[in-house]
Amino acid sequence: MPPESQIPIASRDMARRFAVWLRLFYGTTFGLGGTYLPFFPVWLKAVGIDPSWIGMIAAAPPVTRFTVLPFITGLAERRQSVRGAMIATAFATAVGFTLVGTQHQPLLVFLLFAVTACVWTPMVPLTDAYALRGVARYGLNYGPLRLWGSVAFILGALACGVLVDIIAARHLIWVIAGMAGLGAVIGLGLQPLDQPKAAPTPLQPAGALLRDPGFVAIILASALIQGSHAAYYAFGSITWQASGLSGLTIAGLWALGVIAEIVVFALSPRFTLAPSLLVVIGALSGVVRWTLTAQEPPIAVLALVQLTHGLTFGLTQVGTMSLLVYRVPGHVMARGQGYLAACGGIVASSASILSGAVYARYGQGVYYVMAAMALSGAIVMWLARHRLADHPQSVASGG
Repeated sequence: MPPESQIPIASRDMARRFAVWLRLFYGTTFGLGGTYLPFFPVWLKAVGIDPSWIGMIAAAPPVTRFTVLPFITGLAERRQSVRGAMIATAFATAVGFTLVGTQHQPLLVFLLFAVTACVWTPMVPLTDAYALRGVARYGLNYGPLRLWGSVAFILGALACGVLVDIIAARHLIWVIAGMAGLGAVIGLGLQPLDQPKAAPTPLQPAGALLRDPGFVAIILASALIQGSHAAYYAFGSITWQASGLSGLTIAGLWALGVIAEIVVFALSPRFTLAPSLLVVIGALSGVVRWTLTAQEPPIAVLALVQLTHGLTFGLTQVGTMSLLVYRVPGHVMARGQGYLAACGGIVASSASILSGAVYARYGQGVYYVMAAMALSGAIVMWLARHRLADHPQSVASGG
């Protein structure tokens, strides 16, 4: 990448506009997640939905990640309109949550939310595909762009803690729908991208992605490492609450993890190790993290353990995206992101089911299973590192 002074002023201005609107869109997309996670189940309960239906309704997004999502990302690429798909899914998501809010009958809520999930879950992989195309086009860094999603997630979750004491629970759905609507409006400002530069090691058209061992290794390793968070996401708060930690302390522990993730994203332009090694480090950090968590450490140690989320999630994400920029041609990046999300969805949902069965019998021992998953991801990436033949900072250099 040439020094900024050697980049034409017009291109620099376009890069800045691209970065500003992408940060805003990342913010609203993940801010929606930050309001949805704590608000939506509370709203369902407030309008009289019983727990069995709540469980079925909440299962809709994970299922769409490995069923509908890859078809939508593939369709966006065939029509050569990733940006258009981002805007369309953002508006459809806003309309979907609004319609969900008008219903209180379990079956109707389930059906409307299932349809909403079909257009909502592709938003993140589409946005990542758009981001990586811009990274390659303008020579930007992925981490500093993506960190605004994590910042917004924290702010959204904190806002939930304030609003839940101010407005009636049956009105919480409008906070979610409002955030979705804000994201749709911001999406209109997203900048069209020129045709991306050719990848240094071009593959055959999209169908060849799943026949490429290097690509399969990337998405499998990522799925195993990120999927190793399943027990933490499902039972972390439950375990801490049972051990006597207050709600504020539990919220603080979650926030520590996301703050560490933000720091890693912010510092990622300075990383000089090959992306495959970043993924391996993230995986081995997961082995340490989950092994320590299984010991039920005291709060002071647990706080330090939570900081490793920056490595187990953040560093793995940075390394994975860097590998995809180098490995996947820009014209099939959305489909590559779809396959990544689908693989991750299958592994994560399977890990959640497995962790539920293991936790019921062995309690904190479930984290040893998560450590084994992270180790498996490290092995997959380590064995594939020579095949990938990646280069340091491929995200920064645009491939």
